[in-house]
Amino acid sequence: MSDTTFDVIVIGSGPGGYVAAVRSAQLGMKTAVIERDDVVGGRCLNYACIPAKAVLRSADILSEVRDAGEFGINLNGTEPTVDFGAIGERRRKVITTLTGGVSGLFTKNNIEVISGEASLTPDGGVKVGDTVYTANKGVVLATGSVRKPLPGLDYGANVIGTEEAWALNELPGTLAVIGAGASGTEIASAYQRLGTQVTLYEGLDRVLPTEDADISKAANRGFKKQGIEIKTNTFFDAADTGNYDYVVIAAGRGPDVAALGLDGIELTDAGLIKVDGAMRTSKPKVYAIGDLVPGPALAHKASDEGVIAVEDAAGLRTHPISYLDIPRATFCTPNVASFGLTEAQAKEQGYDVTVGKVQYGAVGAGTVYGDRTGVIKIVGDKKYGEMLGGHIVGTKATELIQELVNVKLLEGGYPEVARMIHGHPTLSEGVMEAARAADGWLIHG
Repeated sequence: MSDTTFDVIVIGSGPGGYVAAVRSAQLGMKTAVIERDDVVGGRCLNYACIPAKAVLRSADILSEVRDAGEFGINLNGTEPTVDFGAIGERRRKVITTLTGGVSGLFTKNNIEVISGEASLTPDGGVKVGDTVYTANKGVVLATGSVRKPLPGLDYGANVIGTEEAWALNELPGTLAVIGAGASGTEIASAYQRLGTQVTLYEGLDRVLPTEDADISKAANRGFKKQGIEIKTNTFFDAADTGNYDYVVIAAGRGPDVAALGLDGIELTDAGLIKVDGAMRTSKPKVYAIGDLVPGPALAHKASDEGVIAVEDAAGLRTHPISYLDIPRATFCTPNVASFGLTEAQAKEQGYDVTVGKVQYGAVGAGTVYGDRTGVIKIVGDKKYGEMLGGHIVGTKATELIQELVNVKLLEGGYPEVARMIHGHPTLSEGVMEAARAADGWLIHG
């Protein structure tokens, strides 16, 4: 077997690609990863998810310091200051630590990393520069997504994408964020709290428009409390670009497929790569995962798809993903997390809907830890006690949602959650109370 022949070749080293490569190597397959960037880890680790959370964490700490007086901690009238340069240094350190971790995983698992831009050959090989590589069992396409301009508004000058927004070297005085979905609200929430005046634009009638309406409403209150100027039902006017230090386009992305050479591979009407439940494309031994294929554009979704793809390549039995049950996490303040159907969607689909909804203040931990306004909402089906959806806005929502996801995937329902003993005093007791409310016997509320 030559150095250009592998069992599995993965194109892209993001959270989908590197997980696929590690799992492939675990299964005893000779594996290579092709990465065109100077570092491994993909967009999520280097430019998006991880840098975003590093900056958001700094904003969270600042908020806690400002609220310290409510907990008996006296700052003697001193207003905390923001060293944005130091925030950037920490962001870069976090990225370097984690990219080093991915490189370590490749070394530990004897995965070869090939630098360059890859394209598919007509016979299923992979070309990088003048070299053609062969994958005996499968090629996994994991190149992620690219930013898209808006009609009448292209990138350049002070119009930037989300990657550039998280990598700014100086704290802007003003910022316009176009798109109030997950990426847009995270940027708005971070920069507003750090000292930038942010205006958040959304063409639809509410922020976080894909979330349950009650959750959007609660999040909107939190954003306004921070001082974010919110303009819903409003499309950004390109003539207003000069009114801001930066304008951030956070209104959707497209699959990064331009260099891949997808001749003979079937696409969906939306331009994504069409795959089956094992992530197989229409071309034999070619798989696609992550933002290249239908489903939510989430890092953890891509990772699981990568595992499925290489396990299928290894001849193992796999199961398709239930995309509706994948947890969705937005790390703005307040945190927002959800899975499954919203109340409106459940009713539209004809379920006999029951809703359990409580505020964090219904349980002791909400008061103890300083968040009484968070909301936990469970959407269920009365007939079988099935949990159709879970929706949380508030402190640690991104952690709390996992309990409901796990119960659903283990074929439990809201009556089971209602009768599970939860530790006291914890925010998770609010999840239990929301389940009790859905089951008709709320105790605290």
